Amino acid sequence: MSKEQQQQVPVVQTEEQKLALMLFESDKGAISYEVAGQVVKLSYTIVRNFLTKGNGKVADADLVQFIQICKFNQLNPFIGEAYLVKYGDSPAQMVVSKEALMKRAEANPHYQGFEAGIIVKRKDEILYLEGTFKLAEDVLLGGWARVHRDDRKSDIVQMVNLNEYDKKQSTWKEKPSTMIRKVAIVQAMREAFPAQLGAMYTQEEVGVVDVPYTEIKDNVQQEIQQNANAEEISMQGAGSDGADAIPAPQPESAPASGKSAQAETKQTPFDLNK
Repeated sequence: MSKEQQQQVPVVQTEEQKLALMLFESDKGAISYEVAGQVVKLSYTIVRNFLTKGNGKVADADLVQFIQICKFNQLNPFIGEAYLVKYGDSPAQMVVSKEALMKRAEANPHYQGFEAGIIVKRKDEILYLEGTFKLAEDVLLGGWARVHRDDRKSDIVQMVNLNEYDKKQSTWKEKPSTMIRKVAIVQAMREAFPAQLGAMYTQEEVGVVDVPYTEIKDNVQQEIQQNANAEEISMQGAGSDGADAIPAPQPESAPASGKSAQAETKQTPFDLNK
């Protein structure tokens, strides 16, 4: 057989070779580390299939960066502390949860707590309110946060403008006060602890659209549902007697108006000289 004929002969892989290749690809870039006493194992396949949101294809370079940042910062992506977002040809973005940032800040021995709230315009007055409660006539302008460290002469204060982050979509449309306060907290924490939090950004800051987080078990269940029961089953007439009817959800009762609600409307303006 000539060399040309040998080159044209297709390579047939045995089942053992296919299995070995599959195991190699699934373990590509694998790395293990401990977080709170639990072993976290990440690989290209795990991150790409279970820890990435969006419809874009993530490059190996983005996977390497994500895995290394998770390891360096002791993040556990399997409990939602970090994930990748990739849409189409847009660059991949790593998103870290606010809770993960707070956990790292609290681990610093110099951390002494924080205060945070919203900035509103009430008639002709600008008020800095703690929390997220405001009057119906108040105009929401932004959020503020103050972080205390016992090794700094001054507190770290951060104020953010609502217009820079509010995209009028999803949670921002429903809970703008909560969201802008969260942004202010995260930015103040990052400024207060740059060594621990400098390279980590939350979903609210990077401006990604809310995407429901998918657990590994949810992916498996979705595959089962897609491949099983493909034949349509008519449910006409089922439950006609009303016995199996699902009751409509009842609206949550409004919070009782009382001293607690009145007290929050009397919050004092935020004092920068505190």
